[in-house]
Amino acid sequence: MRTALLQSSGRPGSVVENLKVLDEAAGRAAAAGAGLLVAPEMFLTGYAIGDGVHRLAEPADGDSADAVAEIASRHAVAIVYGYPERVGESVFNSAQLISSDGTRLANYRKTHLFGCFEQEWFTPGDEPVVQAELDGLRVGLMICYDVEFPENVRAHALAGTDLLVVPTAQMHPFQFVAECVVPVRAFENQMYVAYVNRVGTEGEFEFVGLSTLAGPDGGARARAGRGEELVLGDVDPAFLASSREENPYLKDRRPGLYGSLI
Repeated sequence: MRTALLQSSGRPGSVVENLKVLDEAAGRAAAAGAGLLVAPEMFLTGYAIGDGVHRLAEPADGDSADAVAEIASRHAVAIVYGYPERVGESVFNSAQLISSDGTRLANYRKTHLFGCFEQEWFTPGDEPVVQAELDGLRVGLMICYDVEFPENVRAHALAGTDLLVVPTAQMHPFQFVAECVVPVRAFENQMYVAYVNRVGTEGEFEFVGLSTLAGPDGGARARAGRGEELVLGDVDPAFLASSREENPYLKDRRPGLYGSLI
């Protein structure tokens, strides 16, 4: 499945403008043969927008979800996007997967909140493994800081995730996560990882780009630079199956030795 990574911060504070950016990217992704378009963390509203997080938060099935579903179905491409999700008085940092026919397939709430900013504005999610079937692949969702916890990604591996999609807001000086950690996570867990970042400056944060689609061999199938960009890479089920046959990490595990981890 060809996967398009939308490296962009859109227009922070404007849901309408960000939907336009997403629509344009979906058209380009579809024209390039992509079956999935992934946008960054909090793409719908912007990340560093202070109390705008709560003001612009919507339910998972809200008006913006309907708008993204219309974009997905019109271009016949599945979409993953980040947004602030309102549930009662709580707001979650969430990512939603919508199929190419506009069906809402999965919604994930970030489980590990990074820094004072996120801890002030968001409630942490409590479901570590969220998956959906898409074009014969088992797609898992995660957000940014979550992928830096090896237990999180290993849980996805044990649950059979083939492609782990990670909308992110990776900032300076932590670019080594995109460059080094993400490819290692893909290798040690035998999966593809699509890590899709914001870019530019928002408030006190400088986002570093470097979005990547890493394969189960630890190699990058696609990698963006530091500017706004749409990059494409292929998720190959046959290569994934072959790699899993050759790599013994999961079958050589000895879970009885790991009780101290919890």
